[in-house]
Amino acid sequence: MLTRRLVLLAAGLVIAGTFAAQAQQAKYVAKIGHLEAATQPRHKGLEKVAALVKERTNGEVEFQLYPASQLGNARQMVEGAQLGSSEGTVMPAAFLGGFNPVVSVLDIPFIMPEDRAKSQALRDGPFGQAILDSFTKRGLVAIAIWPNGRKSVTSAKPLAGVDSFKGQKFRVMDSRILIQQFAGVGAAAIAIPFGELYTALQTGVVDGQENPLDTISTMKYYEVQKDLVVSNHGAMEDLVLFNPAWWNSLPEGHRDVIVKAFLEVRPQVETLKEEVQTLAFNQIKEAGVNVRVLGDAERADWRARMFPPARDAYLERAGAEGKAVMEVYEAEAKKLGLAN
Repeated sequence: MLTRRLVLLAAGLVIAGTFAAQAQQAKYVAKIGHLEAATQPRHKGLEKVAALVKERTNGEVEFQLYPASQLGNARQMVEGAQLGSSEGTVMPAAFLGGFNPVVSVLDIPFIMPEDRAKSQALRDGPFGQAILDSFTKRGLVAIAIWPNGRKSVTSAKPLAGVDSFKGQKFRVMDSRILIQQFAGVGAAAIAIPFGELYTALQTGVVDGQENPLDTISTMKYYEVQKDLVVSNHGAMEDLVLFNPAWWNSLPEGHRDVIVKAFLEVRPQVETLKEEVQTLAFNQIKEAGVNVRVLGDAERADWRARMFPPARDAYLERAGAEGKAVMEVYEAEAKKLGLAN
């Protein structure tokens, strides 16, 4: 009996020692928070990144992921990464404009083209780098831009063409750029908190709204909306942000591993998002909503009306920094054969 106990004790010590050794290997631990649920593409992508980083740094870097606002709201997570109470966050650009006006360039409608490769070229090129660099002076290290879907438009009133917008009221996030986007097509825009949107649509406070298809489906806006135009006019882009002190504490090789992992997983996140959007599209259509997909000619018309006033609102908000970023965008767009 005593011998058996000694064997079990020895085995336990070996196991404990193994776990201790594994724990000691994680020299650099990063708490990373974000807003989405653990079942959504952003978190699934982060899990893949965490696994790659752990493997390729031989366990020395560990990402501890906190989805669904476990580390606070958007502002709290950004400030946490900035001040060091957490090490990183993956945050939509739309929630970062108050902190960094430069990043609001991504709120401009049709800033990202439909063509996936050309959008990726913008993220990877001087335009994307200019956006990442703008975070340095604001106390954060930005290492990547991740796509997280495109916005479409719904309304309780007909959306037969661009002129149908005239006189309608749409809910937007609190952004002058988005307000001017709708002004460009003769519509009014009202900033309403996300949690109040369903009721606002139901009671007619606003006629319509803009969101990715999966949000429209999940939040059941199709129950109180009659028309959907799959416009993909607004790019939903995420910024990968780290605390500078933590980031600079890493060996250069580990930093390279992390950046490459985020870039490697990015297409998988985009594919996951597209799959979710397809499921949502089918659900909305089956619910009896009048659905149509924006054609190329109409897309060009929407862009010609929406882009200029939204761009001007951005330039007014972001000043000289914003002007420099827009000049980079225009030069890159020209190389890619995109309209300005």
